[in-house]
Amino acid sequence: MTGRKKQKIRIARPPAPAAGETVEEYFGVRPARLAPRLQDLQARTKPGVRGFPGVDAAQELLAVTLRKDRVTGEVLDLSAGGGVLGALPGVTLRAVEGSAAALSVLEAAGLQPVAAAPGDSLAERWPERARTVALVLAGDRGNAYVLAQVAWAHAQTPPGGTLYLAGDRDKGFDRYVRAAGAAFGSGETVARDGGMRVARLIRRPGPTPPLPEPEGYEAYGVRVVGLPGVFSAAKPDKATALMLDALESLDLSGQRVLDLGCGAGLIGAWAARRGAQVTLVDGDLQSVRSAQATLEASGLSGEVLHSDVDAALETRCFDSILTNPPFHVGRGVMLDVAHEFIAAAARRLKPGGTLYLVANEPLPYEAPLREIGPVRELVRAGGFKVLAATRTP
Repeated sequence: MTGRKKQKIRIARPPAPAAGETVEEYFGVRPARLAPRLQDLQARTKPGVRGFPGVDAAQELLAVTLRKDRVTGEVLDLSAGGGVLGALPGVTLRAVEGSAAALSVLEAAGLQPVAAAPGDSLAERWPERARTVALVLAGDRGNAYVLAQVAWAHAQTPPGGTLYLAGDRDKGFDRYVRAAGAAFGSGETVARDGGMRVARLIRRPGPTPPLPEPEGYEAYGVRVVGLPGVFSAAKPDKATALMLDALESLDLSGQRVLDLGCGAGLIGAWAARRGAQVTLVDGDLQSVRSAQATLEASGLSGEVLHSDVDAALETRCFDSILTNPPFHVGRGVMLDVAHEFIAAAARRLKPGGTLYLVANEPLPYEAPLREIGPVRELVRAGGFKVLAATRTP
């Protein structure tokens, strides 16, 4: 009998500093590395922002296309990232983001961003809609999220206004452009670079498509509300289920517990159901709202914070921290955010407190976990492992 085939995950090395560039800690905002065709522009970034240490490839092609079309004036960017469109000559950027990491970069650049997610009204900040709207489609977040993005862009574009839509051909871009065209009335793909695409659409008068409904499920005594694009919105992911099963006998009564990177909020709500005082944090605004809805639907209390890792936690410390940390797949695996999760746990655990972490088997978290204290492997199954690290008193 042959054994189970091992996972193959190629871990990308951290990018080497460019000439004259200093190595900064996770929260340090720094200049983005721009492609030669954007070298005359300036943009900022940090770990956790799409495209770090450069600019997201679709956002880069979007900037090139707007410059070629000589776009000037007010531009609403619904996925502003590090704000590279604001560096284009003659453009005044209305920057909108749902990523806490990107919001910190935009604030550092003086762009006064708005934290928002698909469907949010922006009329209070900008009563008159911009004639030009830009959006990078997040095809990796699923069909429902992209359709929500398209509906949002339609609502934010005035009749006769222009939407520039960017995305990845391999993540459904052509299909989503057809869906957008059905609402907008006209449009075409105007730029191609490798797998990246940009389409330009002109909005006709007409109703905005409805937003997709949330998904949901019941598991571990919790009613989960999964908004479009939120991790594990429709069912518990296998890694989280493995961790919760492994911790079935854990007594959390009266403990202060942090769900770090909460997604739809299953882990934090599970802890609250077991008597813990819970705080849930996520860097994605849509996830924060999903987790809050999960607590409410489950009749549970707890605080939910929009936070770049632990930046919004102020002086809070915890008896236990539970996490299924994110890692970025594409050209390998980038562990900068996951490593900061572990560093945050070291900062936030009370003496004798424990971090419980679940991860894919090949991911090398054991070494950084030892910076907290002794590491135990609680279970290994189905391609995942559950680790525990207890802070030395």
